[in-house]
Amino acid sequence: MSEQPRAGVIGLGMIGGGVAVSLARRGRVPAVYDIRPEAADTLAGVPAPVASPAEVARTSDVVLVAVVDAGQARTVLSGENGVLSGARPGLIVVLLCTVAVPVVHELAETCAKAGVALLDCGVTPGDRAAENGMVAILGGDPETVARAMPVLEDFAKKVVHCGPLGAGMATKIARNVITYGSWRAVHEATTLAEAAGVDPARLLTVIEEADPGGATLLSWQHNRIADRDEIRAIVPQVERLLDKDLAAAQELAAHVGVPVPAVDVTRANGAETLAFSVTKEPK
Repeated sequence: MSEQPRAGVIGLGMIGGGVAVSLARRGRVPAVYDIRPEAADTLAGVPAPVASPAEVARTSDVVLVAVVDAGQARTVLSGENGVLSGARPGLIVVLLCTVAVPVVHELAETCAKAGVALLDCGVTPGDRAAENGMVAILGGDPETVARAMPVLEDFAKKVVHCGPLGAGMATKIARNVITYGSWRAVHEATTLAEAAGVDPARLLTVIEEADPGGATLLSWQHNRIADRDEIRAIVPQVERLLDKDLAAAQELAAHVGVPVPAVDVTRANGAETLAFSVTKEPK
């Protein structure tokens, strides 16, 4: 790999197209490919797509794969005129699409047979890709990460190396659980309030005024990570409050006829939700 590794991008949708724009803005104009010949027409500084993923591989040191799913990733890598057919030993493939962790290991094994290294790299938020505004959530061995880092830092505002192969994808999946789970919680809360005669906009006003930075969402996990004795000491009190408050929510839900499965699960598992590590002995 050269001192200034050459970059390639496969898939020019919102994320891949944005990544290509960010790379071009930093002076690292990538070779690109998309099944749509016109895909780069509106992407500032990005050249027209080359003929195949193989051609991207031939002219790149790091290839960023921003397709939709596992099936497309397999095709782009191993299909006719795929990346691996044009790769030389030492090429790094960075997988930007969200797939299951076993798929990451499967694709890494396929790449390794061609002398190609693979990094898994979840990214978020996708709508900031063209503004160098995403976080890259990376999994892979440190040596490969170091070689790919100049390219990664040219499209991401922050690169977080989460651990070995698969760790980046596991972290992105966990983040998605928080996102969609919180959406479900907000849905249940809003439906419950509305059924009780509350304008949903008033509920949002209360939440945003009381916690404008959204710190409450992660506050207890920060407490668990810090694992301070003074926080451990209040766990029984917090558990009693959780149980009391969610019991009130269940009573309101029963009264207005609104199902609240997330509330039910959270109350039933309150102790587990609040528990700190059981391996630490009190001082």
